[in-house]
Amino acid sequence: MSGPYAALKIRDFRLFISARFCITLAIQIQAVIVGWQVYEITRDPLSLGLIGLAEAIPSITVSLYAGHVADVMSRKRIIIVTIFTLLLCSSALLFFTMDIGAFVLQRGIWPIYSVIFISGIARGFITPAIFSFMPQLVPRELYQNAITWNSTLWEMASIGGPPIGGLIYGFFGITAAYSLDVILTCVGLALAVLVANKPLPPLTEEQGIVGKIKAGLKFVFQNKIILSAITLDLFAVLFGGAVALLPIFANEILHVGQIGLGFLRSAPGIGALLTALYLTYHPIRKSMGSLLLYSVGGFGLCMICFALSRNMWLSMGVLVISGAFDCVSVIIRGTLLHTLTPENMKGRVSAVNNIFIGSSNEIGAFESGVAARLFRVVPSVIFGGVMTLVVVATMAWKAPALRKLQRVA
Repeated sequence: MSGPYAALKIRDFRLFISARFCITLAIQIQAVIVGWQVYEITRDPLSLGLIGLAEAIPSITVSLYAGHVADVMSRKRIIIVTIFTLLLCSSALLFFTMDIGAFVLQRGIWPIYSVIFISGIARGFITPAIFSFMPQLVPRELYQNAITWNSTLWEMASIGGPPIGGLIYGFFGITAAYSLDVILTCVGLALAVLVANKPLPPLTEEQGIVGKIKAGLKFVFQNKIILSAITLDLFAVLFGGAVALLPIFANEILHVGQIGLGFLRSAPGIGALLTALYLTYHPIRKSMGSLLLYSVGGFGLCMICFALSRNMWLSMGVLVISGAFDCVSVIIRGTLLHTLTPENMKGRVSAVNNIFIGSSNEIGAFESGVAARLFRVVPSVIFGGVMTLVVVATMAWKAPALRKLQRVA
């Protein structure tokens, strides 16, 4: 089985990425709504950063245990339970907007943060389960093709979610926007249920939870290529992301409102989608390490240009290019992790990656909020872009194994 559509010929993989598409679309819609809602209530950039922190803390806290669980329990069952939890969180946010539930927010926005905290726990468990379940649906030779299609659908949802959320919020109100969030999560849950269950690979020989978690950590820290790749993206995402501050750019710098915010949020996804589609037909076959370094460096440069822009179209164009660089980084890192990690350890390795990469998005959002409070919005984004370039230069110097990597078998 070969060709650009090889992975899509597998029924369970189609159901899997369709379910993830719906869940991602719902999450993106929810992120736009929550960000604008919180900023309208508080008018404080730090409050936007706290949204990310409220999700990152529980996600990081449970990640290592969640990775262990994904290696010893049914991965499909974990995915179903966590999606159901996300559905409850979306329903709670919808409830707060209705007359019957509006009283909950009369004392402040802490109920919103509480719901985000619970969703962070669910995300901490679902991430290693999804990472370790996907390769069970396709043969090993289709890993890169499957990762590329998975990234393509994810980017499509990332593109569609923000403008959909912004448009519905702007024209029909917050209740309608949260209602769509709930509906999409329900559809994603139904599709996930239809995916066939897969048996777990043989368990590793370590005894006890602590022993198995230590084995996963040891594997990551002894594999120089994996460690270098996820460390690079950790600091790049931590310093280089400006997504959490987009409501401020949309409202106070570019003056484009909720709808403009939706388009700004979707712009990186446009670049990433176009790049993912290109890589479906022209997969990366050599110079993986240097391409990873160049792509993260290009992302940092884009953040600096975005911070300096005062034109909506220029800002969107820069964000589109940043998405293209980010897509290359995601596909290379995903290919490395899936190919170099044993099947019976993928949950734990994914958990470490989630701590390094996944939660760094939320911690990066908090860092952006704090930096914006201390240094103002534009200087804080410029600082983040510059620090990303410093990280890339340091990793190129300190990690020759990654820099010289051509491809993985």
